[in-house]
Amino acid sequence: MAVQFRDYYETLGVPKTATEDEIRTAFRKLARKHHPDVAKDKKTAEEKFKEINEAYEVLSDPEKRTKYDQLGAGWNQPGGFQPPPGWGAQQPGGGFYQYGGGDGGVEFEFGGTGFSDFFEAFFGGGRGRSAFGGFGGRPATAERGADVEADIMVTLEEALHGSIRTVSLRRAGSNKVENYQVKIPRGVHEGQRIRLAGQGEPGTRGGKSGDLFLRVRLARHPDFSVEGSDLIHEVKIEPWRAVLGSELVVPTLEGNVRLKIPPGTQGGQRFRLRERGLPGVSGKRGDLYVDVQINVPKKLTDREREIWRELAKLHGG
Repeated sequence: MAVQFRDYYETLGVPKTATEDEIRTAFRKLARKHHPDVAKDKKTAEEKFKEINEAYEVLSDPEKRTKYDQLGAGWNQPGGFQPPPGWGAQQPGGGFYQYGGGDGGVEFEFGGTGFSDFFEAFFGGGRGRSAFGGFGGRPATAERGADVEADIMVTLEEALHGSIRTVSLRRAGSNKVENYQVKIPRGVHEGQRIRLAGQGEPGTRGGKSGDLFLRVRLARHPDFSVEGSDLIHEVKIEPWRAVLGSELVVPTLEGNVRLKIPPGTQGGQRFRLRERGLPGVSGKRGDLYVDVQINVPKKLTDREREIWRELAKLHGG
């Protein structure tokens, strides 16, 4: 099965000339609309949410976006894609993620990881790794099979509660699809690898099979960014609310909560909601930080401008 091209700009509904801010805004709007927790059709929303995340994963990263733009219209011409300088050693191949080289390459096709085959082929972390170092030569002694690695998209909700995911794997030259029930542990973090022992490439001459590793990539969330075990939520408030004090409705992974902000709140001030973040290594949850920004109005009526001038005079302006 050939790799199907993914138009990430079309997925986010932005032109190829879109700025970082435009891409971020488009992602947040679509991610809120299609987040499985709020959509009526959860299954359809879940797939759409993954597509949006994948597109944002590439287009929000300047290096990945440059590589994506370099693919161009001839990315799937006969003979395969020839990476331009700077792409590195990764070589996509024919709908499978090929690890190694030559006739000894290890080929797998994954499903259920949350990422498309196009992403895995060009932007994923999949690779084979021989326990005897390198792919060259054919030793006369037993050799352990290569380890295989792929990315798996994990939502923040899964990282908070843990989950069970079905991941499928098909080896090159075989029509058999192998399904694995993968446990996503509570508190899993970005870059962590989930190991499925003995599910990599078979060994040779009686050697043990390698392992299958799934590298965690936390899905981007429209309301939060992640710093370790802490979550960060940015909110913009009107100047008068900052001056007089106010009460905000703040989203968390478990529903909305109310947060009182005191009079005289400054732009960039951060408020902490204890243990509303993600579980850490110790099991204790991190915090949720609310970063407050002042949303200065750009358009004023004549009356509003008059009031601001009166306030400026009162403060010696």
